[in-house]
Amino acid sequence: MLEVRDLKVHYGGIAAVKGISFEVRAGEMVCLIGANGAGKTTTLKAIARMVPAQGELLYRAASIVHRPCHELIGEGLALVPEGRGVFARLSVQENLEMGAYCRAGVASKGEMSADLERIYGLLPRLAERRKQLAGTLSGGEQQMLAIGRSLMSHPKLLLLDEPSMGLAPLMVQKVFEVIQSVAAQGVTLLLVEQNAQLALSMCSRGYVMESGLITLAASSSSLLENPAVRTAYLGE
Repeated sequence: MLEVRDLKVHYGGIAAVKGISFEVRAGEMVCLIGANGAGKTTTLKAIARMVPAQGELLYRAASIVHRPCHELIGEGLALVPEGRGVFARLSVQENLEMGAYCRAGVASKGEMSADLERIYGLLPRLAERRKQLAGTLSGGEQQMLAIGRSLMSHPKLLLLDEPSMGLAPLMVQKVFEVIQSVAAQGVTLLLVEQNAQLALSMCSRGYVMESGLITLAASSSSLLENPAVRTAYLGE
């Protein structure tokens, strides 16, 4: 589904990502873990074509390194950004409809209605608040809305950036239950998450990023048992 080869991203003279390579196979749920400033969010933004990058990005075996980000959404590559990025002055339902904007020319009104009901079935809290302004939702509800909005684009590959950030433990649990439900529907997921224990317990494989480089790559079970990972990221 996704192959990253020697990816490099610079912000001026600062190298944020220093030549990383990894892959995500169709149907997998893979995580990127690491400390703040490791380059995880920049990596997702590069894949989504939101920042300029060097190297090669292959999505479904085709190069996307020079493609504009808005084209990729229509081809099934969606990003749930760090900080949610909901449209605060639009209602919950209007936010969800914006997620289907790339499909507006091809989706019938019936399809759109069916998609909305599917999202409301997956996220019943949003159904209760469909007319409420997104900016008045709690942090957890906004995170659910950001995920629901991305699902309206019918993604094949979903990039999730720090979905647990700033949420209470109970809400983190609810958000990750939703993410597991999305994965169970066959959507391929690449997850960036500072809660390494949670990320590794959900994903099949993981990559560890440090200072713009991937320093470890293994199955999640192996990383959970790795003494260096346990000391650095699991608080042991």
